[in-house]
Amino acid sequence: MFIAIILLIILGLIAAVFGSIVGLGGGIIIVPSLLLFGPMLTGEPIGHSTAVGTSLAVLIVTALASTLSYMKDKRVDFRIAWLLFATSGPAAMLGSALTGQLQGGPFRIVFGVFMLLMALLLMLRDRMKPSSRAWPMRRVWTDAAGNEHEYGFALLPGLIVGFGVGLVSGLFGIGGGSLFVPVMVILFRFPPHVATATSMFTIFLSSLLGSGVKAGLGEIDWLLAAALLPGAWIGGKIGAWIARRMSGRGLLWLLRVTLLVLAVRMIFEGIQSL
Repeated sequence: MFIAIILLIILGLIAAVFGSIVGLGGGIIIVPSLLLFGPMLTGEPIGHSTAVGTSLAVLIVTALASTLSYMKDKRVDFRIAWLLFATSGPAAMLGSALTGQLQGGPFRIVFGVFMLLMALLLMLRDRMKPSSRAWPMRRVWTDAAGNEHEYGFALLPGLIVGFGVGLVSGLFGIGGGSLFVPVMVILFRFPPHVATATSMFTIFLSSLLGSGVKAGLGEIDWLLAAALLPGAWIGGKIGAWIARRMSGRGLLWLLRVTLLVLAVRMIFEGIQSL
């Protein structure tokens, strides 16, 4: 039991560090880890709905820790975050309610395919050029060196993006930053640091609603969540610190490889259970 708790703390720490650096939220590591290694951690398999619900509960802490760190550098665009949350929040609740409709095998396959797409997106996003379109809402962020970075936003595209990301977030318990950040950088020309910080605050708000639905359905393992929380809080702080001071390219490559390995195993086990 003691070893299991230590492993869960380490899992929460690792997931939160990666999640905070790139704005993922950490759930994309927590959910497959709970599904694949549940018997080793708890002595029995963990259902996919419980894994998603537990991940969403932990994401509240991860995202809050990261947001508080980013707020010190004034990197969170709260106005845009609240606009994104207008649709991502309700969509996260809808996704959370739909998780139980998927059987274990199909869920693992769909989640594994999603992880492969996210790994590919992380590999390609540095090569994608931001849109040159002039958006109606103009925003300016001044970094620590005094340099101004201009980016934009439009309400309707933003609300559509928020809904899609929120739905995926609630369905898989991943937070949604894996989609928010590249869309914000490529479509709206957000500075990467502002995109990550704003994404984490939106994830915090959406996770509150999504985990609320899961709690009402009884699909959160509170003991698992309690074991993951200490590592998630510390990892969120560490990840935000790393993101502020370095590019984290080595960690990004490690995350990509980790996602690929977990995705292949999720798909393989999902096919076996059909």
